[in-house]
Amino acid sequence: ACICEKNKRVSNCRMDNGRCLCDAVGSGITVYCDTLTPKCLLMKAEVMGSKSGRREKPKDAFEDTDGLYDPECENSGAFKAKQCNGTTCWCVNTAGVRRTDKHDADWKCNQLVRTVWIIIEMKHAERNTPLNAESLKKFFMDTITNRYLLDGRYITVQYENPLITIDLKQNSSDRYSGGVDIADVAYYFEKDVKGDSIFQNNRLNVSIDNEALKLERTVVYYIDEIAPEFSMKYLTPGLIAVIVVVVIAIVAAIVVLVSSNK
Repeated sequence: ACICEKNKRVSNCRMDNGRCLCDAVGSGITVYCDTLTPKCLLMKAEVMGSKSGRREKPKDAFEDTDGLYDPECENSGAFKAKQCNGTTCWCVNTAGVRRTDKHDADWKCNQLVRTVWIIIEMKHAERNTPLNAESLKKFFMDTITNRYLLDGRYITVQYENPLITIDLKQNSSDRYSGGVDIADVAYYFEKDVKGDSIFQNNRLNVSIDNEALKLERTVVYYIDEIAPEFSMKYLTPGLIAVIVVVVIAIVAAIVVLVSSNK
């Protein structure tokens, strides 16, 4: 037996040629414990367990307003392009986030569209002085490369008090064999900063220059290789709210620019 350090939602752990292997809860698919478990399998395990403003977004960026659902996964751990809940079906991207309206069971999803850019936007609590930008960038770069095993060339960190923005960009051709996927990295990271770590016994302490960082909000946006196919008619109130917030933010930015130019 062995302990799966990078995933606590597993069973039947055993050693195989020096590597710890376990079965993912909910799917029974074998996962390796020395790398990240695919997001689809993590979501499936979580469902099983539960049954027991500063910067203009790219125009096709959308937020996951559906949250957790019981996904269909390939044996590789990837999401199936078509996901259903009863007789309602929709298409998802490689991050498992819905990218079309919801339709009946006859709906076709021809391909699993790749998420090539994930924006993680965090807002920290009010402080008397801004954080040291270099220390902050170093902390998040080191954390993402060491803890989630993502190559540093896919990561950019920006700080504009009080917003911390992390960009993860990875094209299909960059997803080399054995490397981790940005969708899995973002999911692990989001769980960590929200205090619900997937790791076995290894909570993430967000600390900049030996000072614990209090985060008030974390929002994740997804940009796919092909623009999403939402129609205004079918948009959920949540998605409409996101679009309205982005529009208001853009208008506010224009007002500020006009005011400052007078």
